[in-house]
Parts: sequence; C-alpha cells; structure tokens
Amino acid sequence: MKQLKLPLLLLGGFLSLHANAKTYIHTNYYHSISQDQNPIKGQIVDQNGFGVADVEIIIKGTSFKTFTDGDGFFEFVSVNVAHPTLLVNSSQHKFIEYTPKDISQIRITLQEESNQLNEVIVTALGIKREQKKLGFAQQNIGSEELATAEANNWSSGLKGKVAGLNIISGGNGPINSQQIILRGANSIDQSKNYALIVIDGVPMSTEMTSSGNNTAYMGDDSPIDFGNGISDINQADIESVTVLKGPSAAALYGNKAANGALIITTKSGKKGKQLGLEYKSTVAIDVINNWPDFQYEYGQGTGKSFDKNGNPYYSYQASADGPNTGSTSSAFGPKFDGQSFFQYDPTLEKQGTERTLWRAYKDNRKGFWQTGFTFSNAVTLSGGNNKGSMRASIGHQKNSWIMPNTGYENYTAAINGNYQVSDRIKVSTALNYTRKTSDNLPGTGYNNGSIAYFMIFQNPNVDLNWYKPIWQKNYDGVKMIRPYSSYMDNPYAIAYEAVNPLRSNQLIGNIKADFKLSNKLSLMLRPAINTYTQLREQKRPFDMNRTPKGYYKRQDVSKTETNIDFLMTYTDKWGDFGFTANVGGNRKNYEYKNLTAWVDGLASPGVYKLANGLTSPFARTSDSNLKENSLYGMASFGWKDMIFVDITGRNDWNSSVALKYSSFFYPSVSSSFILSDLFKIKGPINYLKYRLSFAKVGNGGTPGWTNRYYDQSDFAGSAVVQNRLFNPDIKPELTTAWETGFEALLFKKRLSLDFTIYQQSTENQIIELPNDITTGYSKRVVNGGEIENRGIEIAASYTAIKNNNFSWKMSGTWTKNENKVKSLVDGIEDDQMILGQSGTVYQIAKIGGSSTALYGEKFVRNEAGQIIYDKKTGVPIKNGSLEYVGDATPKWRAGFTNEFKYKTLRFSFTLDGQYGGIVYSQTYHKMMEQGKLADSLPGREDGYIIGNGVVLNADGTYSPNTTKADVATYYAEYNRRANVESNSFEASYLKLRDVSLTFDFPKRLLSKTGLQALSLTVYGRDLFTISDFPLYDPETASLNGNTYVPGVEMGQMPSTATYGVTLKASL
Repeated sequence: MKQLKLPLLLLGGFLSLHANAKTYIHTNYYHSISQDQNPIKGQIVDQNGFGVADVEIIIKGTSFKTFTDGDGFFEFVSVNVAHPTLLVNSSQHKFIEYTPKDISQIRITLQEESNQLNEVIVTALGIKREQKKLGFAQQNIGSEELATAEANNWSSGLKGKVAGLNIISGGNGPINSQQIILRGANSIDQSKNYALIVIDGVPMSTEMTSSGNNTAYMGDDSPIDFGNGISDINQADIESVTVLKGPSAAALYGNKAANGALIITTKSGKKGKQLGLEYKSTVAIDVINNWPDFQYEYGQGTGKSFDKNGNPYYSYQASADGPNTGSTSSAFGPKFDGQSFFQYDPTLEKQGTERTLWRAYKDNRKGFWQTGFTFSNAVTLSGGNNKGSMRASIGHQKNSWIMPNTGYENYTAAINGNYQVSDRIKVSTALNYTRKTSDNLPGTGYNNGSIAYFMIFQNPNVDLNWYKPIWQKNYDGVKMIRPYSSYMDNPYAIAYEAVNPLRSNQLIGNIKADFKLSNKLSLMLRPAINTYTQLREQKRPFDMNRTPKGYYKRQDVSKTETNIDFLMTYTDKWGDFGFTANVGGNRKNYEYKNLTAWVDGLASPGVYKLANGLTSPFARTSDSNLKENSLYGMASFGWKDMIFVDITGRNDWNSSVALKYSSFFYPSVSSSFILSDLFKIKGPINYLKYRLSFAKVGNGGTPGWTNRYYDQSDFAGSAVVQNRLFNPDIKPELTTAWETGFEALLFKKRLSLDFTIYQQSTENQIIELPNDITTGYSKRVVNGGEIENRGIEIAASYTAIKNNNFSWKMSGTWTKNENKVKSLVDGIEDDQMILGQSGTVYQIAKIGGSSTALYGEKFVRNEAGQIIYDKKTGVPIKNGSLEYVGDATPKWRAGFTNEFKYKTLRFSFTLDGQYGGIVYSQTYHKMMEQGKLADSLPGREDGYIIGNGVVLNADGTYSPNTTKADVATYYAEYNRRANVESNSFEASYLKLRDVSLTFDFPKRLLSKTGLQALSLTVYGRDLFTISDFPLYDPETASLNGNTYVPGVEMGQMPSTATYGVTLKASL
C-alpha cells in the first residue's frame, strides 16, 4: 500500500486540477446562439497553399467545433460571438490560436510540427536548445516514428533510423535485452562501451547482472537474459528520444557519457487542454522467420556400420542385425529408403522387439516451437488548465514467447505533471514504475541445458513426441526420458521443469522545482532516483546432465542510484550579442547489492527451497558502492542569431579511482555558423549550417579495484583474499573527441542533409590482465592502451511529393566507423591482448588492429591460396596457431525509410542493413560435424569426398589432392570447432525492418461519437532478411555472463518476424 500512496496522491491532485479547469473554461467563456449571426468560414492550408483535411477547429470558450473537408474548408453557422478566437488542432502541424478580422474570409496557414530550423531539442542535463544553435551532431526521434511498428523493446524502433547507432542483442529470449553503442567501441572492456540512457533527467543503469558461472560455451549453467531495465520502459509513454552521439554533445554528463547519451523525454499533459482519455490496444504475433537448412535424407549413425550383406544398418541397441549403432549424436547413418530396423519403442521406453520403418520426422525440431503472442493495453488520462498539466497512464503487457512455457507479464504506471505555483515558481514531477514477472525465462548458449543445444543434437529419425512424457514410467521426477544422445537434456524438461522465474521492480522518477529569480536569472533544483530490484530463481530437476540430483539457486539483486542536481541559468542580450550561462552541480550515490544462495542437490525432488538441500546452502554476497560529486558550467554566446559558441566544463570527484586521481576535469567547446544567413545565400540552398566541436570526457573505473577487499570463504567464519590484485594508482580513462559537419536544407526545404566527420581516442584504458599465480593473485588491474574511432555519419531526407492529398518522404542514414588499437600496456607479450574467448574463437586486440577482431585457427594454404590436404587421410592439415579471421564490426551500416500519406491513410517501411563483418557460428560447426545440415549431404552417395585443394609433395611442390576421405571424417575435420575460418560467415545483411499501414478515421465522422480520434494500424517487424548467414540471423551476439560478445554465435535462438494490429482511441 505504501508503494501506491504517492501515485494516488498525485492522481487525486490531477483530478482536482481538472475539476478547476472545467469550471474555469465554462464560467469565463460562455456564449449564446443566435439565428442572425453571419457564418464563420474559411480555409485551412499548409505552407504550400494546399488545403488540409480533417483539421479540428474549436471556437475558444465554447463547445462549438467543426472539421475541415477534403479541401480544407470549414464553416460555423448560427454562432453569436463578437470576436471569436479559433483553436486549430492538426496532428501533423503546430497548434494555432487565431482571432480573425473578417470571419467570412478566414485563411489560416499551418506550420509543420517539426521545423528543422527552430526545433527545440532536449540536450544534456535536460537543457532545451534550438537545433540551429548546437555545434555537435544529434538526432531526434519522435514518438510516432519510434512506434511505427511496435516492438516489445522500444529501442528496436531506432534501428536504421539513427546514423552512428548500433544496437547489440543476442535474441536470447522474450525480454531481448539490448545494449546501445554510439560511434564504436571506445574501451577494451566490452561492458564499458554502452551509451548512457537518461529518462526525464534521471540516468539509468543498463548493465546486466550475471546469474552465475554461465559462460556462453559450456558453462556450469546456461546464460539467462533476466533483463537490464531498458525493455521496462513503456514505449507508449515516450514522447521523444534525442541521441547525443559523441562526447561533445554529452560532455556535461561527465564520465557517465563518454560513449554518448540517449535522452528520453516522456509524454506530459498539454497546458490549457481539456481532460482527455486515450486507450491503446495492440495484439502481436511472433513467428520464426528463418530456419537452418536441416537434412532429413539420412538418419542417426556414423556411416561405418554395415550388416552381413554389406549394407548400412541401424540398431538402437544390439540386435540380430548387429551391434548397437544408436549411441552416436551424428546423422551419417543409413539413408531413409523404405527399410526397417530395430528402433526405439516409446511404449517400452527401450528397443522394440520388431523391426519398424526407418523414416524421418521432418517436424522434430520445428514442432517444438510455437507462435508467440503479445497483448498490450494502455489507458492514459491527460489534460491541463492555465496553471499546469498532468498525464497519468497505466499499461499491461502479456507475452507468451515462441518457446513453450516462457514469456513475461509487464505492469507499468507513469505520472508526469507540472504546476505553476506562482509567476516565479513552477514544480513538476515525472515518475515511471514497472513491475515485470515471469514464470520462466529460457537459458541460452551452447550448454546441455539449453534448448539450442537440443536443436543441434536432435537426430532426423527421432520423433519429438517421444520426449513429451518427460519422466520415465515409475520414475516421476527422478529419471527423465532421454532416448538418444546422453549429452542433451529432454527438451520438455528444459521448458517445463528447469525453469528460471523472475520478479522485478523498477522506479525511475524526479521532482523538479524551477525558480524565476528575475527576468534574466533562474534556478532549477531536482532530486531523482532510479531503483531496480530483481528476485531471480533457477530450478533444476533431477537427472539433468549438470544437476543429476537437482539444484536450486536464488538471487536478490538491487541497484539504486540517486542524483541531486541544481542548475542556475543566466540569460542576457546586448545589441546583436546574446549570452547564456549555466552553472550547476550534481551529487550521485550508486549502490549495488547481490545476495546469491544455492543448494547443489535436493533432498526431495521438485521441492525448490534452500532448506531442501542435501547439504547446507551456500551463500555469496556482493556489494558495490560509488559516490561522485560534480560541478559544471556552460557559457553560450550568440551573434545576430547566426554565430553560436558553447564552452562547457565539468569536474567530477569519483570514488572508483585512486584518491589522488579522483578529481578530473572535462572541457568542451562547440560552435555553429549559419552560413546561409552570414553570406545571404540564395537559390536552391534555403539553410546551411557548419558546426565544429571538441571535448575531453573521462570514464571511471570499477568500484573496489583500488583497495584490498576479501571474499567469503566456503568455511564458516573465514574469508579469502580476492583473486584480483588491487591497484591504488588507477586513473580514469580519458576520451578526446572532435567532430565537424554541416546541416543543409535545399529546394524549398524538401531536401535535408546532415553530414558529420568525427574522431575520438580513449587512453588510460583500465585493463584487467592475467597475473603470475604464484603471487596469490590470478589477475591484476593496470592503466594503459589507447583505442581510436573515426568515422562518417550521413542522415538525409527528401520530400519527393507533397500536395493537397498525397505526400511521399524518403529518409536514410549511412555510417562508417573505423576502430583501431593505437597502443597497449607496456611490456605485454607479442604486443597483443586476449580480450575474450568463446569456445575456440578469440577476441584479440593487437596494435594497429581492431578491438573487435576475431582470431582462431585457419586452413593451411599455399601461396596460391589453395587449401593443403593431408596426403594420407584426405582431410585439411592443421597448424594450431591463432590467426586473424575477420572483424565483428561491419565496414558500414545504412537505413532507408519511406513514408507515404494519402488523406488519412499512412504507409511506411524501413530497410536497414550492414556490409562486411563476420560471425563465427558454434552451431554451424557442430551441426556440420554431426551431419545435421544439408551442407553435409555432398559425398553421401559415394561415401567419400575428395577435398578441393592440393597436397604437399616431397620436393616441396604441390599437386591436386586425390585422396578420398570418408564423409563423416571429412566434415568433422573440415568444420572442426578449432577451425574458426570454416565456421565463420560474412555478416552482411539487408532487412525489411518494419512496415506499417495506419488509417486515421476522419474527425468529421467521429464528431457524433464522442471520440476525438480513432486510428487502426497493421504492422510487421523483421519480415525478411537477405544474408549468406546459414542459420537464423546474422545480427547476433552471444550472451557471455553479463556481457554481449559481438560476432560470435553460441547456441542462438530462432529469430522471429512480428505481425501486429494496434487500435488507438481518444476521448
């Protein structure tokens, strides 16, 4: 009840505010009707002189309203108002309040809602600036553009629409946590490359917390995507997202925004607008949109078992036909050709007594999955009077994902309001609350307990239904049905027994007071909080590969960040010169707590309690705290509204680095020149702006790395030294960045161009290195190394057609980023660092290379590039050395959007893609090794393959390879796990990212229904992908503990296409 107290009080104040609003309107503006009044009539037109249809026109202070017809004309008859004031509302244009001189010949010209010249942008610290005054690159995405085709995670709506932005996600489940990177990876530590997310001035923690020892490749448990808070934001509450792409734009956020920032502004009520109610409902389905090309021509076996007649045979266990051949995971066995063998009998749960038809079950992987459903509903109450406004919303979302018994339920509530206490005091608040629950979130990665592992090991001759009982007869809850490969767990046990429940709560909010101290001086005070709690559980039944006696784990995770800000603003003007000064400060406190307890082995099966362990529970606690104090300032100068210069400075005192280095200062300077005004440029160029900026921004370390701490011991009452050697001299990382570019509007503002060149370098990298274990520490922390990113960003839009009834607008983005390791820590071996390892693929940083470069074994080739084969075995020879295979980062990314409008019908679609980059696939390696893909069919009929390449002769020359290798051996060696080259693929793709069609019901048809607006949208997301990647989706990354590893696929889940319908109604 305490959690509801504040929202209820605010809602009560909101309703009271609107009661006053209603009285105010009807008391002061009542008018009577007369039959003698001349008609009030005219036309509403756009900036090109074309009539605008379906515009709402209200006579202020009365209940009289009407709508324009198809040509923009309107008329009021029998209205007795001496000097009427018209309120003109159009969803695509700015609101106008207009008092005509001649009521019989009214002509009103509307201005588009977004005017690129004078559009107000929310920048760092929530400071609102005109776009033309900004000396750095940014992009603003409005709510309609973001929600064109709704996704469960709002950030998906940014894909293909923001130059320089990359979203990393593994598609690891229904929550689908995403991390946002702007302008490449600045840090060697992958977890420190993510952009800052700020919601209504409140910084948001987006790091993920690992659920344990769950590396993507054969960890003790499967990685689980429990979320990182980004997906908890209700998309329906977002008004706009401003992307501040580099340190120059976000310098005032200090070390929190070394990687840029996304500023989210939530929706609020409109001052002076009557009380309104909006209802929005969406139904969406998810269907798997791409499958690997499985082979169903050959069944289980190694290809080396023959009966007494010399024919390939199969026998589940030893039989009259011969020894057991059913213990392998491979599918190089007999071809499905109408023969009969001794096979598994599900009624006996062992080998049958009779031979049965040797056949393929072609639905034995796809049949496990289901169509996903998401139902979303939201109700919003909003409005205001002359003193203030408020908006309150509640939302509910229920998801049933494509994997059985997985999904989540989301409850959201938001309140955003402001009140003008007096001429000099204004108070406002914004609160967003989310509660997310799930009975089960899937495990991922290449691990026995992952359903992706089952998809690899499942054989063509195995009926999926044989697994459905889960438990063997008379062994319920103790011994599961595992009729084939002993490596994999029963898929239905994974879905229904080995579950991972979640209960999470997140509150993000602030209360702000603005004081107008004089006409030139103002003060803002704002306390804010972001608190996030999760209760996670992992329940493992008996007889799973890694938990034969069951397992139970519970994690209580909490993160709380509080910020207290003040900002004083002084504005003045002297002739042609304008000046604005901002001086402010921030006090930040961050606390992280993680209590993990588990029992390895259950006394009673199916009872998941810490008290039900075979032994006493194990427990671990982890606390992390960070404090930071900051002072900052900005001085903005302007001359004749044509030249603008901003100078900023911020000093942070941060507890995550050594005390003597805890104070660090960040300066920036940016400038904007309106060349079209300075040089009075005429002709096709309507607007031309040049900008230039420079900034230095730091990035703090990890709390606890500068001091000695102790870990808990498994022995009661004792502690052990951490395995990481602390470093009391750690300095902050420092990013130096500059950028330049221009913005232009041409051809009567039909063509918009935004071009940026940037370079940013991060030095003093905080790096964790291996250490001599004889010292008692396996790791040490040092400063060193430098990474540089430089690139080009282009954003453009063109209005090809715009007339009375029809418009067509195209927009696109293109980004190229080059990442280079300029230096590493002095004294490291071979001038290289292994940044990460996933199976046999390594992420290695070398001087002159990229920080996202992938290394592994490759084919041995001659000077002509031909693969060298072993003359005796006929398989590729090995060299065992790590070589550069490719880069996970593509050469460039691009997006292209088209928007069409015809009267009240809107249609849009977005294509986006990338060129270059590679993805290593563990799944492809294993399925080729086991003969599960159609790519492994060549050579089956003959029983052998002669590899395309050469052999090395005794005299050092080469000759064509003619040695036969049996099929199973050839694919096992050609696609062996260590051969990263043979299992890596170009990551280029083109996607139909989203498509939507919206019909806005004409307001004149709704005038008698009580509805203000009604719209219906049908949409789709990720409808098709063009790519050479042989599995589900080239846009993938593996979840390795709490970090996404780009360019590596480890047990990927199927990708989906989404189809949805949204109904929105306003009262």
